[in-house]
Amino acid sequence: MAQHEEPLYAPPPADSPHDPLERFEPGAPPETAARAFYEVMRKRRTVRMFSDKPVSRETIEWVIRTAGTAPNGAHKQPWRFVAVSDAATKSRIRAAAEEEEREFYSRRASERWLEDLRPFATDPDKRFLDIAPWIIVVFALKKTDDGGQTYYVNESVGIATGMLLAAAHHAGLVTLTHTPSPMGFLRETLGRPEHERPYLLIPVGYPTEDCVVPCLERKPLEEISVFVE
Repeated sequence: MAQHEEPLYAPPPADSPHDPLERFEPGAPPETAARAFYEVMRKRRTVRMFSDKPVSRETIEWVIRTAGTAPNGAHKQPWRFVAVSDAATKSRIRAAAEEEEREFYSRRASERWLEDLRPFATDPDKRFLDIAPWIIVVFALKKTDDGGQTYYVNESVGIATGMLLAAAHHAGLVTLTHTPSPMGFLRETLGRPEHERPYLLIPVGYPTEDCVVPCLERKPLEEISVFVE
């Protein structure tokens, strides 16, 4: 009599609906596909020289949709992406951000921190917040909109933000991850509820024709990875 093999994984509970996986097929060996994606992403750079060239709302919607596919704790999706193109609102955000940045550069930042920032030529002038056609303000939800619990919020929102940056880059756009500190003014400026915590400010657009970026070297694979085989 043939013996029945135990299934490798237990089936999901009957009261937990599941669908068959719709797996992505890259149409190439995994090594080739992984390298091709790397070749795209290695050109991603943080940019401060934005053009005012328009970017369609549809483009930003697809970028945000991509961020919304990120894995997250208990599928609570603890994020809100507020996309701003209104000039007056962008100007208010800039004014408030520059006020915080002046405090940072004059009082809050240590000498070591300022020295580490020197290669990037940063200062309190954040004119790119006016110039970039869009600002995406990322909020982390301390609870769900109906008052429920959220889990692994920082991890979930961080992963979603990384996917947003990758999607924008894939669309031919440039971004900047800006973190004015503190960021509480963003909730007030944008009229967001108390359970939404400002997480990150991301200008999105095209670079200027003469855009330059700092000369930097990324750590090689040997420094960022450990393989246990």
